[in-house]
Amino acid sequence: MVKVLISDKMSPKAAEIFRGRGVDVDEKPGLSKDELIAIIGGYDGLAVRSATKVTPDVLEAATNLKVIGRAGIGVDNIDVAAATNKGVVVMNTPFGNSITTAEHAIAMLLALARQIPEANASTQAGKWEKSRFMGVELFGKTLGIIGCGNIGSIVAERAQGLAMKVIAYDPFLTQERAQELGVEKVELDGLFARADFISLHTPLTDATRGIISAEAIAAMKDGIRIINCARGGLVDETALKAALESGRVAGAALDVFTEEPAKDNALFGLPNVVATPHLGASTSEAQVNVAIQVAEQLSDFLLTGGITNALNMPSLSAEEAPKLRPYMKLAQEIGQFAGQLTETGIRRVIIEYEGAVAELNTRPLSAVVLEGLLSPLMDTVNMVNAPIVAKERAIEVSEVVHDRVGDYHTLIKLTVETEQRSRSVSGTLFANQSPRLVCVMDVQIEAELSENMLFVTNDDKPGFIGNLGTLLGNAGVNIATFSLGRSEARGAALALVSVDEPVNPALLAKVASLPHVRQAKALRF
Repeated sequence: MVKVLISDKMSPKAAEIFRGRGVDVDEKPGLSKDELIAIIGGYDGLAVRSATKVTPDVLEAATNLKVIGRAGIGVDNIDVAAATNKGVVVMNTPFGNSITTAEHAIAMLLALARQIPEANASTQAGKWEKSRFMGVELFGKTLGIIGCGNIGSIVAERAQGLAMKVIAYDPFLTQERAQELGVEKVELDGLFARADFISLHTPLTDATRGIISAEAIAAMKDGIRIINCARGGLVDETALKAALESGRVAGAALDVFTEEPAKDNALFGLPNVVATPHLGASTSEAQVNVAIQVAEQLSDFLLTGGITNALNMPSLSAEEAPKLRPYMKLAQEIGQFAGQLTETGIRRVIIEYEGAVAELNTRPLSAVVLEGLLSPLMDTVNMVNAPIVAKERAIEVSEVVHDRVGDYHTLIKLTVETEQRSRSVSGTLFANQSPRLVCVMDVQIEAELSENMLFVTNDDKPGFIGNLGTLLGNAGVNIATFSLGRSEARGAALALVSVDEPVNPALLAKVASLPHVRQAKALRF
């Protein structure tokens, strides 16, 4: 009999479902790390919320573990890469607590506008400081939403019910989807300049970390109020404290913090701060929903092999997996490459297959391409829900399977049409195993992707390669491979440089300022 461990406090419904499906389940919330390591080897599945930390040493001890299920959205507490290396499937339940989290953001918005927590404490202390607590109306005010995905769009709808004007910044939000939601799509600097309130609903990625910085606050209206029910780390807490103390920021409502549990924080004790202990998903309805979902998903996987909401594995049959595995890697790399170059709303995605790959099941490959394309700015997208996420954002996705044979025995081509331009990238397999990019933006190139890369577009002029190599060398950055391509002599050219360490922002700025450089991007795979 398969065995599952529930290691965090969870609705009893989860254990009921496991037992009803014939799965042996143990409920042991509150285990220490050492206690978890001591027993995890006896389980096939692990169901967690946010308290259990699934680290590489826990996974090393999990000799029989096949699947981890997160009852909720975020998987910050699970080392997904280590789980993948161990062959452990990681699943989440991305939609079970969306309404609850959005409602908490609205509650924080109202509490902040009317100073409810502080007024409550004052009144219950026997004071009657009516004149002290002068709030502001939400009616007619502008709410700026950063991240207008599943939760952000619900917040927008609720805010419109309060007669607020809603503007939104989201690189993946199309104009059509914005119109459907009734929000105005703006750039980030425009949002900072116009918003009376700002609510964050974006994942924590390299692109969004510290998005509310000292510089960002300086660009905002005097008296701005900031709400964060998304992820700790989106807000520079030191900069926010200084702005709250100076009055530049009138108030902040925070449900998440850079370090959690937040027993001690620079923002605690400030009179214009509302703080809650990561309660965004804490309603009885949401907890029941995610518990039921995670139990059903783990049971399906362990008993039948069905895969739902997997973060590190596509929906595949046992027969298809060996044939598609190398193509999966190629598809993911093509998507990630295009996604890291995309900075504006995506209108349309075209995925083309020709040669040997056209004879295979291309649907999971398209899902992997979309997952790679959307993942740079979204932490909840996976191979299973990527098509749904694209549809929700009004991104038109076309899949074209050609019966022709081109220059390569097998080829996948991705074209991304945004509000400003159209870009394409193509890749093939060498020896039917090794992914290679062979064409980027209509420029022929042969490049193998690595963990850290530098992508540069430039005018094809003498001296560029030498200048770039000298700059990287002087910075102590070692070049592993250097791939070049150009459209025509003295025309547009590009370079894909594999380096041994990440290219930091300061060095990237120097690369961008080199003569003849049009664009420079640091990429990670």
